Amino acid sequence: MIEAGDDGGRLAGSCLCGGVRYDLARLDGPIGHCHCVTCRKAHAAPFTTTARVRVEDFRWTAGEELLRGYESSAGKRRMFCGQCGSQIVAVLANSDQMVLRVATLDDDPGKRPVAHIWTSHDAPWLEVYDLPSHLEWADK
Repeated sequence: MIEAGDDGGRLAGSCLCGGVRYDLARLDGPIGHCHCVTCRKAHAAPFTTTARVRVEDFRWTAGEELLRGYESSAGKRRMFCGQCGSQIVAVLANSDQMVLRVATLDDDPGKRPVAHIWTSHDAPWLEVYDLPSHLEWADK
């Protein structure tokens, strides 16, 4: 794994199966938790953690041929691994930025989330408050 600061400070990332790999020079915006309905459905989760990355700062390092895409809304193409299904980025038409799925980073970006967005789309069962925390799964 590339540590932040190695390879000219680039951050490494990959999909679940490791077939698709990428690196990037830096995040180009804050990290946030997106609750929009398309992120919820695409990730099968109540929200996904994202950050903008400049296209020129991002590069595929392995498995680009495994990538598949889906245009979830006009001008937004979600790119994912065709083997394991991990969503990695959303490519935005006519933009110099893409939306990175921060959870696919292998390295710590050195930033932390600053906001929840699109909470108007929250599922009715989602209540954001402190719940018991477990370091691993508790079967009890």
